[in-house]
Amino acid sequence: MKKASLAGMLALLGTGLLTLAVSPAHAEKRTLVLSAYPIAQPLFNKYVYAPFKEKCGCEIVVETGNNADRIAKLDARRDNPVVDLVLLSDFGMLEASRKGLIQPLDYSKLKNYSQIYPFARNPIGGNYAVGYTIYSVGLVYRTDKIKSLTSWKDLWRDDMKGRIALPDVSTTQGPLALQMADIAWGGKTENFSTGMQKILAIKNNVVTFSKNSAQLSSLFAQDEIWAAPVARFTWAQLMKTGMPLKWSIPTEGQAAGMNVMGIVNKSKNADLAYQLMDFWLSKEVQTALAMELVDSPVNTQVVLPKDKAEFNTYGGEHIASLKFVKPETLLKHRSAWLEQWNKGISK
Repeated sequence: MKKASLAGMLALLGTGLLTLAVSPAHAEKRTLVLSAYPIAQPLFNKYVYAPFKEKCGCEIVVETGNNADRIAKLDARRDNPVVDLVLLSDFGMLEASRKGLIQPLDYSKLKNYSQIYPFARNPIGGNYAVGYTIYSVGLVYRTDKIKSLTSWKDLWRDDMKGRIALPDVSTTQGPLALQMADIAWGGKTENFSTGMQKILAIKNNVVTFSKNSAQLSSLFAQDEIWAAPVARFTWAQLMKTGMPLKWSIPTEGQAAGMNVMGIVNKSKNADLAYQLMDFWLSKEVQTALAMELVDSPVNTQVVLPKDKAEFNTYGGEHIASLKFVKPETLLKHRSAWLEQWNKGISK
């Protein structure tokens, strides 16, 4: 009897320990790994990561870097991925999807999907992505030096010689400006050959082919340039130069770029990735990021006050003016553009 009783007690004790081991209260938190751009991470932590962690009861680890480096990492770890959710440019995501690194999305799992602009829905085809922010590239000019700029073609005017900056074609904004030059000068081919020819023809009129937005702020502040194509997310910084600057939406429209989200193929936490994606697209999060001038919203329910709207790609006129470069066009011609550019600039 004593032996049986002892065995029973041990069995009960073992059952209790097993129950304790799998109790949710003692379970390890799940970790979602996000691959993102390094810019504004403290603000993303405040308005996206921290509130989401509280909501999901999980942890978030963030890897940062540029498009190319992060796609290379995804490729290197394709058989045993570390990253769950990745944020890339639209053309970067298309490249990743073509490499088999991204899984198709089930948009029915995103309750906020119906609230975003149509161009942000399935932006690269194949159901691989969803847009989470956009930006415009318009023309900015010194009002005390230039009467007006109403067309992209105005950058070719005689009074612009030695007073403009253009983005280098190797930058994210380079192909966007190339497209607008092509549109303005009546280009008819998808490789923007007319735009390329026109830009190279005025290379000696250009103060610099800028590699980043910080350069533009310095050039305007030091009175070296009077006009340049500018990305909307840098407008607030340019205004801090104290120069009399004006933003112009040219008659041909504004160049536009979009960043998108996708879920990594074989992700171990795809369910959490969907939840974070949907949270990011919500009116509340999109509004908070727009108010902090971090990202312009794609959620159509966002309402911004005038002082914040001015620095976002936001509002009917801005949205209607956007001209996106097709991601497949950029991927197809990127190498040829770089080759033509480097050869043409060095002549």
